[in-house]
Amino acid sequence: MRTKSRFAMLLLLLVLVVRAHANQQRTPPVGIAEKLGQTIPLDVEFYDESGQLVSIKDFVHKPTIFTFVYYRCPGICSPLLTELSRIVEKMDLQLGKDYQILTISFDHREKPEIAAGKRENYLSSINRPVDPNGWRFFTGDSVNIQRITDGAGFYFIRSGNDYVHAGALIIVSPEGRITRYINGIQYLPFDVKMALIEASNGKVTPTIAKVLRFCYSYDPEARTYTFNVVRVSGVVIVGLVGIFVLVFIVRPKKKQTEG
Repeated sequence: MRTKSRFAMLLLLLVLVVRAHANQQRTPPVGIAEKLGQTIPLDVEFYDESGQLVSIKDFVHKPTIFTFVYYRCPGICSPLLTELSRIVEKMDLQLGKDYQILTISFDHREKPEIAAGKRENYLSSINRPVDPNGWRFFTGDSVNIQRITDGAGFYFIRSGNDYVHAGALIIVSPEGRITRYINGIQYLPFDVKMALIEASNGKVTPTIAKVLRFCYSYDPEARTYTFNVVRVSGVVIVGLVGIFVLVFIVRPKKKQTEG
């Protein structure tokens, strides 16, 4: 009787794991898939703040921070760019000389006028002299947006009139090679500085802290990051199944064999 109860419990746990996994698989891919060492598509064309159609390859000639946002985002995009402007102010590298920033909207409905306004706002918020050409803001069509975001490993989905997406700085070498990802919307000046120095030397550095990206996802209704119960509970359930099998099935059989 005990054996039947144990197997029934094990079966129930396995069903829960499969169901959680199936639900997760139905969710479209959102987040960052690191493509370290790969070259970001540089032949894509976007509109700059003045409405001129330009090629991104004409801008990547020094260590570059790529940020993918949409300018009217009600969630994490504005905090990300505000934090980045703070980093520019605090870091002892010079924007436009030692590195540059390219901010690209992944909303094809946005036009150069809004990009120009954002550029002016963020550059004016930096309380130190900077080269205004060091931070550029772009808009473009859906084809070029898809090419560069896929190439950078940045995945998003549309949710109503907004988007579900992650936040990250993607560091690229002067040759266009992805060398580092800095996830989230809060950064340390030292981390960003080291990432840019590594990029200038062509050094590829894997991201260490990935657990928050795994456990948290952006909730478009709450407009914040929330604890991802499905993912974490799936991991917990798998762990419990392993413990259950080890304690109640494998060990008793081992003892019977020894006896």
